[in-house]
Amino acid sequence: MSSFHKMIAEKVIGGVCVKKHCFLLTRDVQASQRSIALVAEMIHTASLVHDDVIDDASSRRGKHTVNKIWGEKKAVLAGDLILSAASIALARIGNTTVISILTQVIEDLVRGEFLQLGSKENETERFAHYLEKTFKKTASLIANSCKAVSVLGCPDPVVHEIAYQYGKNVGIAFQLIDDVLDFTLCSDQMGKPTSADLKLGLATGPVLFACQQFPEMNAMIMRRFSLPGDVDRARQYVLQSDGVQQTTYLAQRYCHEAVREISKLRPSPERDALIQLSEIVLTREK
Repeated sequence: MSSFHKMIAEKVIGGVCVKKHCFLLTRDVQASQRSIALVAEMIHTASLVHDDVIDDASSRRGKHTVNKIWGEKKAVLAGDLILSAASIALARIGNTTVISILTQVIEDLVRGEFLQLGSKENETERFAHYLEKTFKKTASLIANSCKAVSVLGCPDPVVHEIAYQYGKNVGIAFQLIDDVLDFTLCSDQMGKPTSADLKLGLATGPVLFACQQFPEMNAMIMRRFSLPGDVDRARQYVLQSDGVQQTTYLAQRYCHEAVREISKLRPSPERDALIQLSEIVLTREK
């Protein structure tokens, strides 16, 4: 799990239930909330192990992937084992609403992976497709984890929705910046090969914005950058366009919306920490 996801888990525990007279009630509730952080981390880790198998990735954050070291079969089983441990920990919380919320994350991860396998010819539909995939593969985990924590700490559905919307917007912004960094950082800084998405045939935000300035990219997008030279040409088009800037601006808009949502809660150090997290999303360099 990335340091950002860990910070989200830690800060949400204290930050999403301070509206009106809604406070954390007992140490047992707080322990359950910490369990949500553990479950979220395990779901995320399992998804990364499986993603690396699907993408045939050999490195992540500068280290060899599980499938690179042990092979695909053992990597799939390792991801399954982590996910089963998450399921056990989730069941032990004993709250059916929370179980329903977090199992939605697993469904979204799978549906997001299927969305990633397809593409749309229409440019408007293509961007909506990209944002839906981004939500399901990245933001759903953060949004539903935030919501689950708030459910355990507070009975107010208004707070639950605030927590969900905060996590959703921060999560989408996080992935948008990740897609920007794929074009602006070198492999050593990223800890993984750059232009990785292009090599996988994926058109992310910077590519979709660049396509508006360079329509000739449409053909490359539809053939998933499969011809020799497609990846290099697409990367040059992106760098010559304002695709990176437009994607960054879109991430800023999502972060502003996250701050607007969480600012509905009563002032507290935890709420301030969640606001600060949204700023970290925009300024991170890996």
